[in-house]
Amino acid sequence: MGQVFQLRRERTIDGETTVEIAYGVTSLTRSQASAEQLLALSRRHWGAIENGTHYVRDEAFGEDRSTIARGHAPQNLAALRNAGLNWLRTQKTDNITASLRSFARNSFRLLSKLGYPN
Repeated sequence: MGQVFQLRRERTIDGETTVEIAYGVTSLTRSQASAEQLLALSRRHWGAIENGTHYVRDEAFGEDRSTIARGHAPQNLAALRNAGLNWLRTQKTDNITASLRSFARNSFRLLSKLGYPN
């Protein structure tokens, strides 16, 4: 049987402290993961999401500056951005932003990379 856990996040900004409580469920038993290990796993998981996805989407695609906010459009565009990032990562792209600029300057380069004939 797994575990249920509670994460308490406390942060202070400009002297004002806020507390957020989050709950989680894991299939790991107490003998497989202590409270400290669950905390480390959770931090590593969310760190990877923030640094590997959200930050890159914002920096490479300017996602936080997007004014698209109607219906399902924001979620659909986020899914397309994720697909693009994942594809670029499969191509072993060193600099995602530079690759996007290159493709924007010359769309034939992107089509060629995708396997379309000239």
